[in-house]
Amino acid sequence: MFSWLRRDFKKLGPGLITGASDDDPSGIATYSQAGAGFGFSTLWGILLTLPLMIAVQEMCARIAIVTKRGLVANIRRRHSRPFVFWVVLSFLIANVINIGADLGMMASAIQLLIPSPFFGVLLIVGLLTLSLQIFIPYHTYARVLKWLTLSLLAYVGVALTISIHWGEALRSTVLPVWSWNKNYLLIIVALLGATISPYLYFWQASQEVEESHETDGVYGKNHHSLWRKLKAMRFDVGFGMTFSNIVAWFIVVSAAVVLDGHGYV
Repeated sequence: MFSWLRRDFKKLGPGLITGASDDDPSGIATYSQAGAGFGFSTLWGILLTLPLMIAVQEMCARIAIVTKRGLVANIRRRHSRPFVFWVVLSFLIANVINIGADLGMMASAIQLLIPSPFFGVLLIVGLLTLSLQIFIPYHTYARVLKWLTLSLLAYVGVALTISIHWGEALRSTVLPVWSWNKNYLLIIVALLGATISPYLYFWQASQEVEESHETDGVYGKNHHSLWRKLKAMRFDVGFGMTFSNIVAWFIVVSAAVVLDGHGYV
C-alpha cells in the first residue's frame, strides 16, 4: 500500500502544489470566518467550487502544456497591447491584494507564537519568501513545496479531535441552506474568491511550463506522448483541487464547532 502511495505521490506536481496553495492564510481566515459566523450552512459552497476549480485550473494547465508558454505570453500573442495591459493590470491588482493579505496573516500567526512588532515580522516574512523564490532552483523548491502540502492534513487531524455532528455537516454540504442575509451573501462571495483565486491561474500555467522542460524527456514530444502528459496533468489537477477543498471543508467544520456561537467572527 505504501509503495502505491509513494508511486502516485511522485506523479503529483503543479496541480497538488497549486491546490494546496489555495489554502493560503487569507483563505484559511475566510473559511474560519464562514464556520464561526454561519456554522455548517456554508459548506455547500465548498462542494460547489470544486468542479469550477478543476475546470479552470485544467484549462490553464492545458494551455501551458500545449503552447509551452505561460498565460501572459499566450494572451500577448493573441490580443492587442492595450487589452493585454488592462488584463495584466487587473490581475496584478488582485494578486497584490491577495499576497498582501497572505503576508499579513503569516505575520499575525507568528505574533501569536513570538511577541514581536507586526511590520518587522511582515518585512522579514516578505523578504524570506522572495529570497526563496529567487535563489532556490525551481525543481528543488517545487519538491520542498510538494512535501509541505502534507502539513495541511493538520486541519483534518484537528477536526478529528473534536466532537462533530457528521450527519448534519454532510447534509449541509449536499443540501444548500440559502439565506438572503447580507452578511451571508458576502461570505459566500468570499468563499468563491478564496477558492478560485486569480494567482492560481498563473501559478498553474507557469509550473506546467517549468515541468515541461523535465517531462519532455520522459513523455517525448509526439502526439501520443502529449496525450499521456495531459492525462497525467488531469489526475494531478483533480487530486490537487480535491485535496484543497477537503482541507477547506474541515477548516469550516472545525471553526463551526469550536467558534460558532462564541462571539468569534
